[in-house]
Amino acid sequence: MLKEQKRWRLFRDFKKGKFCFLIGVDNWSIELQRSEFYSLYLLLLRLNSQILSISNELMDEEAITLEIEQLPWYIELEGKKNEWSLRFVFESQDQTRSFEMYWPIPIAQSLCYEIKKMWESMD
Repeated sequence: MLKEQKRWRLFRDFKKGKFCFLIGVDNWSIELQRSEFYSLYLLLLRLNSQILSISNELMDEEAITLEIEQLPWYIELEGKKNEWSLRFVFESQDQTRSFEMYWPIPIAQSLCYEIKKMWESMD
């Protein structure tokens, strides 16, 4: 399954073996294992839930920062209630690799939605 827009792409191919999910933004991409993608999906759901729970209390132009840390991920949301960017730090639990990635506005919201849709379509 491939979902691609002008500045980002999301790809799932179980034939690739261990690293079967790819997320790319602008000029970079990273491949994730199924368990890593699933843990990212769960944290993005949590982050979305937090945004929804406070959005009625925020003015449209009010700046927000939300942070979630659950190994192997650290995620930081920064922006406003209707537009935000995401920064990620990943460190594998077996300490074999680590990386950081950044999703700017409006890519962050689109990718969050597409990751949710991709994971839930596998059920």
